[in-house]
Amino acid sequence: MRAIAVSAFRAEPCLVELPKPDPEAGEVRVKVEYAALNPLDWQTADGALDGVAPHVFPLVLGTDFAGRVDMIGGGGNRFRVGDQVFGRVTAPPVGLCGAYGEYLCVHQDSPVTLVPRDMPLRAAAALPSAGATAAQILSSTAVRSGLSLLVVGAAGGVGSFLTQLAAARGIGVVAAVRGDERRRMGALGATTSVDTANGTEALETAVRELYPGGVDALVDLVSTDPASFARHAALLRDGGVAVTTRGVAAPAGVAWADFRLAVTAGLLDELASLVARGELEVPLDMELPLEKAPQALVQNRAGGARGKTVFAI
Repeated sequence: MRAIAVSAFRAEPCLVELPKPDPEAGEVRVKVEYAALNPLDWQTADGALDGVAPHVFPLVLGTDFAGRVDMIGGGGNRFRVGDQVFGRVTAPPVGLCGAYGEYLCVHQDSPVTLVPRDMPLRAAAALPSAGATAAQILSSTAVRSGLSLLVVGAAGGVGSFLTQLAAARGIGVVAAVRGDERRRMGALGATTSVDTANGTEALETAVRELYPGGVDALVDLVSTDPASFARHAALLRDGGVAVTTRGVAAPAGVAWADFRLAVTAGLLDELASLVARGELEVPLDMELPLEKAPQALVQNRAGGARGKTVFAI
């Protein structure tokens, strides 16, 4: 089968030929039709999980997928051959069955579930990591209707989902983005969108005009250093909550959470139901052939994503 893999940490991803994996007891083999790009994919190639979980090389990249069940392993199974499924590859060793390949094997008890009838497979592939991250972040902030949320990096996959989920709860969303994204973010439910390409002054002004006492919660999807995170956290009201996905500590006196994703099949079902009912839009930016994955990973590493990129396999 064709797959995108690396031969060692920090090696260049490339197209390789590998044997099809065979499902073990309790597993299903999926013929992958779409895989979605996540920052975790290139971070894994760089060795972000080295020492945390075992790895195998060549390491097939990719976490999020959608496709059809092709084979059932031994024993009972909740899926059947031909089922359309989507989910995340999470079982070790890392790289044994990545999403950037024509086939993968996942255990039936992993974060994998059926694709709703009215949901396209490419949208299903783009949903798991970004959608679940947004939903769990929103739950962790405990922001309710009538309150306010500042999302830094709102134009990407997580930010686009988070903006929609928060707006649907009656939360006022300030979307901090790079570039003029007012129309798109407004369509997703943001109260206002602020271009931060030229610094944080415009963001500070916008927040103070809308919420003179500060916003109730901050979700920072971008800042990788304490100084940047602190500038955004300064826009919180007294007692506000800050969440980071980049492992950066907040300044003293700010309640914060270093977010860690924990996806379940049940959460994927909930999100997919919202999509199928038209209550949640999957922010697809680009669809590319699998062969273009290495270039897309380079572009994603540079930042500035506008929604999700998926690979047709």
